[in-house]
Amino acid sequence: MLSKDSKIYVAGHRGLVGSAIWKNLERRGYTNLVGRTHKELDLTDQYAVKRFFDEEHPDAVVLAAAFVGGIMANSLYRADFIMMNMKMQCNVISEAYAHGVEKLLFLGSTCIYPKNAPQPMKEDCLLTSELEYTNEEYAIAKIAGLKMCESYNLQYGTNYIAVMPTNLYGPNDNFHLENSHVMPAMMRKVYLAKLIHDGEWDMIRKDLSNRPVGANIKENGETARYVIDGNSDE
Repeated sequence: MLSKDSKIYVAGHRGLVGSAIWKNLERRGYTNLVGRTHKELDLTDQYAVKRFFDEEHPDAVVLAAAFVGGIMANSLYRADFIMMNMKMQCNVISEAYAHGVEKLLFLGSTCIYPKNAPQPMKEDCLLTSELEYTNEEYAIAKIAGLKMCESYNLQYGTNYIAVMPTNLYGPNDNFHLENSHVMPAMMRKVYLAKLIHDGEWDMIRKDLSNRPVGANIKENGETARYVIDGNSDE
């Protein structure tokens, strides 16, 4: 068991899942939590991740950071989804092991299971048939992360746990109308429709100013912003 003063690094601590885990740890009395925004630490940068672990030496790691999005984003940025997530996972997990971190929690996704898996799904359905094509790259990256945890445990005796949460929504979710998941997109559209019905144009301008419809993930062929754990983490 971790002591209440154990240093716990929560990757993606400003996102949907990461922020909820952070608050839960605080409520349970853990006082030595470490988080970094994307501007402070680019998890796709192997050398930056190594420097971070050299400096902080966390006792445990929660890997809730991910390059995520909805169906449209998955379809448009397939290369980014597999490459960014693989880089982040490989860098964090390998440096965690290199720095003696024995406890690590890896957040995956239920999209790792086959498209036509029997319902209710069982864990042994994994890798038995084809994935859903629209989020195949993200699913493959998450399967790789799960297998990395399993392999480190088998080879080195670590305690790396992979969990696959179901569809989530809540505070700090991404409400972008093009790149978000279904539930937050629907919630925002209903909200905007109500404002239009009521003629609340000032509120509509405020909403569109906070979350511009035309905010792009891509700019001049480069990734303009990361969506970490469902949220912009700049």
